[in-house]
Amino acid sequence: MRLPVGKVPIEVLQRIIFRHLGVKRKDVILGPAIGEDAAVVKVGKNLLVTSIDPITGALENVGWLAVNVSANDIAARGVQPRWFTSCILLPKNSTDKAVQKICNQIDEAARKLKIAVVAGHSEVTPGLTHPVVIGCIMGIAEDGRYVTSSGAKPGNKLILTKGMGIEGTAILASDRRGILSRKLGKDLVKRAEEFFGKISVVEDALIAFRTGGVTAMHDPTEGGIAGGLHELADAANIGFRIYENRIHVSSETNEICKFFGIDPIQLISSGSLLIAARSDKAITIVKKLEQNSIKASIIGDAVEPTAGRVIVSKTGKQKNLVRPVTDHLWVALAKSF
Repeated sequence: MRLPVGKVPIEVLQRIIFRHLGVKRKDVILGPAIGEDAAVVKVGKNLLVTSIDPITGALENVGWLAVNVSANDIAARGVQPRWFTSCILLPKNSTDKAVQKICNQIDEAARKLKIAVVAGHSEVTPGLTHPVVIGCIMGIAEDGRYVTSSGAKPGNKLILTKGMGIEGTAILASDRRGILSRKLGKDLVKRAEEFFGKISVVEDALIAFRTGGVTAMHDPTEGGIAGGLHELADAANIGFRIYENRIHVSSETNEICKFFGIDPIQLISSGSLLIAARSDKAITIVKKLEQNSIKASIIGDAVEPTAGRVIVSKTGKQKNLVRPVTDHLWVALAKSF
């Protein structure tokens, strides 16, 4: 079976990866599972939450992304990220300036989120064409409280913060700056590059969790909002009904996606947070987020799995929401001009 670019398909996870997990230990509260991005392990009287992510699709800002993307997975448990470790892989002929740039980005991102960099590894690796940074972040669940992706229930409201394709928009604007500036204008590209500043959902997640009524949270990365919704539904064994006109897409994302001929709902979307919440608390959560200058909207409902996974278009037509085969960032980056 030839694998697509990006995340390994679910069937491969189930058939191979999940069958090779070492010994079973009682202190593993939550291990590898479909739709779950952070593990929960008991350490003494505390619950340690940990996640790992590689940054492979970006040429610039890899250090910044490595911290923020991993921190998002911890925050989506309702937990404050605390400690970061990294593995920095550099292509041949890299200079110490490349190391300096990546480490500056890691330091800046970690300081902003009040995270300590506690360990790591760096090397020059044969066969690479650009730097790859793998980040691991850990945190402690205060009072043993956390949420999982599997907690969503039929009848819950589905909330989305910010909008579609945030990370993908920033990466494309940065890594394809030349062609996009010529075709779409320097001002639009500059605004799109500033989306790197929106990639953290730590504040989004902690505000929502502390407001109460949250049953599940999920950070939609590869596969964008479409992929994130399917992963949430996989984890919780639910269906969903969402409405296209309630999902925000910025003009910058829209224009860049049109240029590359890609679908924004399938574009990597770190910076957005999917929240499942009790129906009686959903509006309160949205208002609390907006009071903190975080755009949020109720985009639909969690439903019984037999009701399917449906998106209602702006014209009122409903169809099954596509499950991305590969993130549309890769589709865009593969195009030459």
